[in-house]
Amino acid sequence: MVKFPAAGRVKTRLARDIGRVAAAWWFRHQLRALLRRLEDPRWQIWLSVAPDTALDSSVWPAHLPRISQGQGDLGVRMRAAFEALPKGRACLIGGDIPTVQKHHIAASFAALGAKDAVFGPATDGGFWLVGFRRTRPLPPKLFQGVRFSTEHTLADSLASLGGQSHAVVAELADVDTAADLASARSR
Repeated sequence: MVKFPAAGRVKTRLARDIGRVAAAWWFRHQLRALLRRLEDPRWQIWLSVAPDTALDSSVWPAHLPRISQGQGDLGVRMRAAFEALPKGRACLIGGDIPTVQKHHIAASFAALGAKDAVFGPATDGGFWLVGFRRTRPLPPKLFQGVRFSTEHTLADSLASLGGQSHAVVAELADVDTAADLASARSR
């Protein structure tokens, strides 16, 4: 799940702390490093891009397939991404998780061998990864009523699973503020 790295339109909470241009620059370089680091023959990386007008941008690596995030809140857009991707196990992550490595992604896909869903909790109460095995329909109320960008995001999301089984993998930090950025740089 990625946004076009335009100043003032991406990483807006971080931009309040370090400025719009610096936040966009950080995100663009972070995303490039993340994509290089996570490419692996065990999975196919797809970019779920916002806004729709940025689908064909030269910012994105040409060899990676892209889908539109479409409209709606984050929950609506994530659900749409799961429905647009080819059948089988799928995981979504954001582009702002500097410490994610291939072994985190592999563990998430492995968890989907036994569970319907997998979440990678974030240190702020949200999540850095969500995945579904997709052998049965997604829960009807998936991501409805979720208080995104709060300490309740993960708990609300788990409550929206409607009884589907889930696993939890490693907790990682995303970068939303200057303090998060400083912490990431110290790791």
